[in-house]
Amino acid sequence: MKNAIILHGAPEKEHYYDTSKPSESNAHWLPWLQKELLIRDIAAVTPEIPLSYEPKWDTWRKEIERYDISAETILVGHSAGGGFWLKYLSQHKDLKVGKVVLVAPWLDPDKTLEEDFFAGDFDPALATRTNGLKIFMSDDDSDNVWQSFKRIQKEIHDTDVRYFNGHGHFTYENLGGTKFPELLEEILA
Repeated sequence: MKNAIILHGAPEKEHYYDTSKPSESNAHWLPWLQKELLIRDIAAVTPEIPLSYEPKWDTWRKEIERYDISAETILVGHSAGGGFWLKYLSQHKDLKVGKVVLVAPWLDPDKTLEEDFFAGDFDPALATRTNGLKIFMSDDDSDNVWQSFKRIQKEIHDTDVRYFNGHGHFTYENLGGTKFPELLEEILA
């Protein structure tokens, strides 16, 4: 049975503790995408990573490993969540997965995190163990996301990129709402 794991990014600490804002797994387009996949009989989850504003590798890994990951699993990652999937799949070279879609993947190129969350090299052949590795990038995203993208392009072969104009970091503010039909179309293609 097909399943999907939709992974959020690393918010600002202030956003994480702001009770007027949704948790990261319930923010932006994540719950909309989860529902759209569920009604298409794809079991979709949006794990909530504790203390995600200061990513710790072991915490993120343990949370993700609660779920079955197989050749039919679709992996979606936004920002640090996208970077997480690249490192996780690079470390698990025996793992074959379904489609992987990374939305504005971020790898902390400015080394702002306490822990070097994205340390190590990526597996250049990572994409060959997927049913396609797609990256969504917007022309007006931040410089550090573009630096992350350049590293991905340099280290991982066979990535496919879709460029957008004016989508920023693909948050609800940038998209003008919580729907992201282009992402759903890519996953289902």
